[in-house]
Amino acid sequence: MSSLPPRTFGVRLCLAETNEMFSLPQCQNDLTLKKLKSHLELLTGIPLHFQRLQYLDEMDLLDDSTFKDNDIIRGGTITMRIWRQDGWGHLVAAAAKGDIVKVDSVTLLAHLGVTEDFAGTTPYAEILGPEQKKEWVAHRAFVALFVASHRGHVRTATFLLRHGADVHSKTPLGRTALHVAAVMGRCDCIELLLSCGARALDPDSEGRTAVSLARLWGQQQSERTMIRFKWQKKSAAAVLPSSSESLAMLETSGHTS
Repeated sequence: MSSLPPRTFGVRLCLAETNEMFSLPQCQNDLTLKKLKSHLELLTGIPLHFQRLQYLDEMDLLDDSTFKDNDIIRGGTITMRIWRQDGWGHLVAAAAKGDIVKVDSVTLLAHLGVTEDFAGTTPYAEILGPEQKKEWVAHRAFVALFVASHRGHVRTATFLLRHGADVHSKTPLGRTALHVAAVMGRCDCIELLLSCGARALDPDSEGRTAVSLARLWGQQQSERTMIRFKWQKKSAAAVLPSSSESLAMLETSGHTS
């Protein structure tokens, strides 16, 4: 006699720093928090290593614990908080609000350590040496780009890329800003990231690319945008002569003139 499939149920997740609510319809009692965090990185745009999950009280839930261990039930609300150290919560909130707020969030982000001009904005940053501070800024710029791309804030993403945010940087799960933009169907951000060198076929730690994730999440327009960009790039390369062909054309032109 075959065993019945595990029962699924829905819960909600509240991101405390932004008051955003997310739906989690396919939960199970044996689901671990570690596995949930991997999914939440895509759903919320918050890198796994910044996620603090809580339920009913302010105690952080252990990664290896399950929904059953924590008595998480149908219709319950899990709270996600960002690690408070070094102003990360403020940075994530500013990047998430992005282009939609009346206050200039780009200016706010600049003062939260995403550019070298305003790097010394926290007590921790003040004690860093020049090279360490560059790494600190680069990491903050990437996290802001990751969150802004997930929310579809093109202006914010453009600002970050112009000020040195690395389009190839990845979360501990191997995901780039393009991965989350593709999952959320943010086609304007997808085009921006691709034009800055993002690679649609870079796999994450689970072997999924931005293209395959777009397909998995039902984002057909994201998939089309990435495929179209690839073919446009190939077509442009085919039209432009190679360096050797260009040299030959110049030499021929010189002989006939």
